[in-house]
Amino acid sequence: MLALKKARKLIEARPESPAAVTLSSLVVALETETPFLLAELYQLDYDEFGLALEVMIEWRLDRYYASKLRLLDASVQVGEKSAKQDHKSA
Repeated sequence: MLALKKARKLIEARPESPAAVTLSSLVVALETETPFLLAELYQLDYDEFGLALEVMIEWRLDRYYASKLRLLDASVQVGEKSAKQDHKSA
């Protein structure tokens, strides 16, 4: 989650900078699943462009892990319900 932390620090340090505005727009688009113009990324300098790509990669990984955690939580709840029903039947 290093890129997400770097992006946050950049946005907090220079909120009015074009890079902060673009990265903020990207993050909002990722979270809300709304369109984002890729052309905006091309306005970033090389390092900031790389950071934006890293943010997207980490965002996708984080999303995968969040889905996995929700699956695990649902699975645990089903297991607990099953155990309670087995206990009541005994």
